[in-house]
Amino acid sequence: MNAALASAAVVVRRTIAAPATRIFDAWLDPIALAEWMRPGEIRSTQAQVDPRVGGTYQVVMQGASGPIRHSGEYRVIDRPKKLVFTWLSAHTGDAPTLVTVDFVPVERGTEVVVTHERLPESAMPSHRNGWISGLAHLDEACTQGRLP
Repeated sequence: MNAALASAAVVVRRTIAAPATRIFDAWLDPIALAEWMRPGEIRSTQAQVDPRVGGTYQVVMQGASGPIRHSGEYRVIDRPKKLVFTWLSAHTGDAPTLVTVDFVPVERGTEVVVTHERLPESAMPSHRNGWISGLAHLDEACTQGRLP
C-alpha cells in the first residue's frame, strides 16, 4: 500500500446530547441509519444492515446525480463504545477504507469521534464534509426524537 494512502485519515468529532447507547444503536438500525446518514445535498437514504462482526451493510444515498452506493463489513461492534467497519464506494476508488467510530461519554452527552482511514487523498475533503454533515443530521435526529 502507498505510504501516503496508509497515513491518510479524516477525523471528525461532535458532542451529541444523548446517551452513548442511543447514538451507537442509530448506526446499526437500518431505519435510524437511513434517517440521519444524509450528508450534504443527499435527498434520501436506504440502508440494509447485518449488525454482527463479519456482517455487512449497504447504504444507498439518493443524490441529484443518482444513487451513490456504499457498502462494507463490520469488524468490531463493542456496544456502546466502539464500532469499526470497512467503507467502499465509487468515491473511495472502489477500494475498501476503514471507519472507526468511538462513543465517549462526556458531561453533556456523548462525543462521537469518526476516524476514516485509508482514503485516497482526493476523497478526503468530501468525506470530511460528509461526516461533519452526517453527524449534524444525527445530532438533529436525536434532538428532535426522530430515531426509533
